[in-house]
Amino acid sequence: MSQGAGFTSTMKKTGKIIALAVLALFIIIGAFGATYQIKEQEQAVLITFGKAQAVTAPGLHFKIPFLQTVRKVSTTIQGFSIGYNYENEADLSQQDESLMITSDYNFVHVDFFVEYRFSEPVKAIYASQQPVEILKNICQSCIRTVIGSYPVDDVLTTGKNEIQAAIKEMIMLKLEEQDLGVQLVNITIQDSEPPTTEVMEAFKAVETARQGKETALNNANKYRNEKIPQAQAQADGIVKEAEAKKTERINEATAQVARFNAMYEEYVKNPGVTRQRMFYEAMEEVLPDLKVIIESPSGDTQMFYPLEPFTGTQEEAGAQPNTVTQQTDTGVQP
Repeated sequence: MSQGAGFTSTMKKTGKIIALAVLALFIIIGAFGATYQIKEQEQAVLITFGKAQAVTAPGLHFKIPFLQTVRKVSTTIQGFSIGYNYENEADLSQQDESLMITSDYNFVHVDFFVEYRFSEPVKAIYASQQPVEILKNICQSCIRTVIGSYPVDDVLTTGKNEIQAAIKEMIMLKLEEQDLGVQLVNITIQDSEPPTTEVMEAFKAVETARQGKETALNNANKYRNEKIPQAQAQADGIVKEAEAKKTERINEATAQVARFNAMYEEYVKNPGVTRQRMFYEAMEEVLPDLKVIIESPSGDTQMFYPLEPFTGTQEEAGAQPNTVTQQTDTGVQP
């Protein structure tokens, strides 16, 4: 009887010890499980009976053990490649992702690198099971849509920046519709090339020709910039010379008008004498060797105009000058 009582007492003591040990274990677990740490580039989701709450402030936080759980989300910028393996460039398993068709029905390999971050931790955890895979599918769809609207020349040469901008805008609109809690930071074209060596060489030749074209245009612009000032200077000289001629002609015409007015005034005073003088001047200009003989009404007096000696060489003596004979009566009549 005493042995049974001793065994029962031992069992009770053992039970108390086990209970105390379990209680101590729960207390230790609760003490360690009542706090959690959020780093600078992390956000947390505190889940209480299935209700999620975002915790964005970094530092030490408290929670109710066994009733609240915490899931952490990294907010650092992350990335993935499309069309190649950026961790192992020798891996060609993703080349099918890079093969695309352009608007002019040419095939081309285009590699992209996508950068993203989780902007809303609650949506990043609960909106979908695999938000990164969804983002990748959205990127591939938008990339093929945009590449398919551009000709192959733009994809390989001058249109890369425009294509990147169009793809980024389309992806951001899709993410806004899906509301995954994921933010697109950037998407860049890493490389673009034709699928065959022959086509690649042809496009390299095209690019070389484009560069030659740019060089020729630059040289032509330089030549134009050099010649335009010279031509402008010549044009200014011609204009100034024309203006000088214009002024000279105007002054000459003004002087002729003044002379004509002065002559007209004298003509009004004595029309006969003025008419006679004008006749002589005109005849002298038309016939330089003209000799004018003026006789008096009685025929005695003779006058020669111009008054010059009649002596000269034999050749001069044999010359037959033009002669105009006038008689002085009431006036000389030309």
